[in-house]
Amino acid sequence: MPPRKKTSPAKALKPAKSATRSATAKRSAHHRGGLTESAEDYLECISNLLIQRGYVSASDVADALGLIRPSVSLMIKRLAEQGYLERQPYRGFVLTPKGQKVASSIRERHEVLTEIFRTLGLDPESFHADIEGLEHHISDAAFLRFRQLVAHLQKHPLP
Repeated sequence: MPPRKKTSPAKALKPAKSATRSATAKRSAHHRGGLTESAEDYLECISNLLIQRGYVSASDVADALGLIRPSVSLMIKRLAEQGYLERQPYRGFVLTPKGQKVASSIRERHEVLTEIFRTLGLDPESFHADIEGLEHHISDAAFLRFRQLVAHLQKHPLP
């Protein structure tokens, strides 16, 4: 019998790449169609940059999100393949109606959550990470009630 190859303990415990990738890609709760939190963040960022500047490049997105350009380029390619944005050679890219819908939804969630934090006397800047996480995980039903709460509190402020 030939001798068995020794496998290091680290290799034996290391999960397959596909298992690692699926475990780390967090899916958004309100866009169960397959978008990850990261993809939603990209769409929100791209939308904000389009509003501010009128155009967007991969470098702009990389700077805004604090990421390296190659990573951003890969996500842009993926979002274009999924129909969320349209690449325009030498001019950057724009959101498709499908991408605009997601970006608008995320922006609205962000604004409502920011207003709730502000109304509760919390500094939204201090809780930016909380707001960024909540905007991806709050259900549509809960978000509707949060929006109603903000409207009520605007008419009837807390003492």
